[in-house]
Amino acid sequence: MDKKYEALFTPWKIGNCEIKNRFVLTSMGGTDLFGWMEKNHFDKDGAEFIMRVAKNNCGLVLPGCQPVYNPMLGQWLENNKKMYRDLAEWIPEFHKTGAKLFVQLTAGFGRSFTVSSMMEMLYNTPIINVLSKPIMNLDKITASASPSENRWSDRLPSREITKKEINRFVESFAKCSKLLKDAGVDGVEVHAVHEGYLLDQFTLKYVNKRTDEYGGSLENRYRFATDIVKAIKAECGKDFPVSLRYSVLSKTKGMRKGALPGEDYVEVGRDMAESEEAVKLLQDAGYDMLNCDNGTYDSWYWPHPPIYMPENCNLADVEHIRKFVDIPVVCAGRLNPADAAKSIEEGKIDGAGFARPFLADQEWITKLINDDEEEIRPCILCHNGCFNMSHYKGVPNDQDLFDSLHLARCAVNPETMQWKKHKIIKTNSPETVHIIGGGIGGMEAARVLKLRGHNPVIHEKSSILGGTFIPASAESYKGKLRDLLDWYRLQIKELGVEVKYNDEVKDLSSYGNSKVIVATGSVPRLLKRVPGYEKMIEACDYLNNIKPVGETVAVIGGGLTGCEIAYELALQGKNPVIIEMKDDLISQKGVCLANSSYLREWFELHKTPVYLETTLKEVKDSSIICVKKDGSEVEIPCDSVISCAGYIPAPLTGKKKNVQLVGDCNSIGNLRSVIWSAFEAAAKI
Repeated sequence: MDKKYEALFTPWKIGNCEIKNRFVLTSMGGTDLFGWMEKNHFDKDGAEFIMRVAKNNCGLVLPGCQPVYNPMLGQWLENNKKMYRDLAEWIPEFHKTGAKLFVQLTAGFGRSFTVSSMMEMLYNTPIINVLSKPIMNLDKITASASPSENRWSDRLPSREITKKEINRFVESFAKCSKLLKDAGVDGVEVHAVHEGYLLDQFTLKYVNKRTDEYGGSLENRYRFATDIVKAIKAECGKDFPVSLRYSVLSKTKGMRKGALPGEDYVEVGRDMAESEEAVKLLQDAGYDMLNCDNGTYDSWYWPHPPIYMPENCNLADVEHIRKFVDIPVVCAGRLNPADAAKSIEEGKIDGAGFARPFLADQEWITKLINDDEEEIRPCILCHNGCFNMSHYKGVPNDQDLFDSLHLARCAVNPETMQWKKHKIIKTNSPETVHIIGGGIGGMEAARVLKLRGHNPVIHEKSSILGGTFIPASAESYKGKLRDLLDWYRLQIKELGVEVKYNDEVKDLSSYGNSKVIVATGSVPRLLKRVPGYEKMIEACDYLNNIKPVGETVAVIGGGLTGCEIAYELALQGKNPVIIEMKDDLISQKGVCLANSSYLREWFELHKTPVYLETTLKEVKDSSIICVKKDGSEVEIPCDSVISCAGYIPAPLTGKKKNVQLVGDCNSIGNLRSVIWSAFEAAAKI
């Protein structure tokens, strides 16, 4: 193990509970031990994930947040005693790993609850609203500190929660904590004065307008959170550890408006002066640890950093707040392990929190110990599999129900939380399988086939593996994507997969009855009906540095690809102009609000010209002509034009038997759909 990581492997204490090292798995919805958005039960999939992480040298493990009042079916968490007995039977096996387990309990979501179009319909249709309440009482589960707008929807406002309801939540926290303690759990974490969830909504002045003992002064606004820890300690004893998930700063300018890194803004939520006082109050109330980051749902890119956010984005603020308490403090949020180790060694933080890296690779700490860093499958901060709650103008959470009910899966690791569906099973009948295309889909198919005992052969038309993922990972801020590309190339090399380079396949008939997987990807959609279209530079040609661009660049298409290219152009000091036909940027499924809101707000802050509901009419030598929604034309001066008009599947045809199409050559998707479909195709052979 590299010496720079040594501080991460030193023991520490939370109260009287000793943790063997400084690694903390922070909670993610979907990794729950008692089920997620379903009838509460001991969840074997959640337990499997937790056990895998614990067996691979994580010191403190926190499963996904567990609502004490389940949004689905209105269950109070203390009522199902059987699942606590099931947990008690499982705990001894967990403790053999040497890890400690804190279960995170939450009062819920309030105005941050991710409302979908179906929920809007349930709420706004009187008869259905009444009939649906036993299953999903939206009036109750979206209630907030004060009447306020929902983060996701204009059609489902939050009412003010009553004092009676507050007291019932406090009671449930205490009862659940005692049941967890009796089951052998090492501690609990209260979720959360963090991320703008319900408890945090009470602390935030821009949400909490109450005039009773839960509003106004700092002590009043934090009373809900302090009442909870006092009740837990009264029920479980002062030595039972209680952590608090805590956002040091809200990084919020207003409802649905975050503050970007480096932005000069007026904080409407928790600023540092308040935070310095708040942490003392919370410590004095009885909390034994603060598990910290920054942000709210209104600034969701802080607690869920996309790839555009800087590395260690929360570290300096967490190091600062550590000076004001005597209890241990954990930092999370796009944390670099080496930098975390240095901070721990210097006594600036006590623990290092990681979440999504464990979805990509549950063994990554073990690989760090064994000096196998290059073997770690990297998280690329995409949110495609774990938290793909999408939101854009006029649309609430645009997410398939399948994804809403199954969070904490991973775009780059199909097996995570899908071990029954996606698993490597050795074959009894090895075959030679020809894979056409050496992009990510082709490499994933080859990897799985080889692990199963088959003999895959990749036919790649170029001299290098990677396909369109090479330009997709080319922007300066996409180092994690380039890490994934390196990881795939290493797997192909180490597994001994045969690769035929410069081998463009145009006809499948030569493979006879052999199994074939086609992973040829897609081709760009060219706007041939637009006069002057030949003057445009296709996105991949720009990203591959085939064609240079001038200083002012018109980007045609404001989807994710176009916005990321415009962002890169701006980082290079150029002047992008975005042209988009729809009424909002990145109005597409599968792109998490944390990712899309960062880009939208970044362009707004930096005054990047954005033309919405505008179509390209003509490309001229030094300008473009566009048509606005009202029919008027606008001429936009520019030096170059980049086309980001989407892609069209490009499958090989001519042979149907024994052929499977994977990834974009079958249907345009994202990295998740490419990798998962390749895994599934390889698993069928």
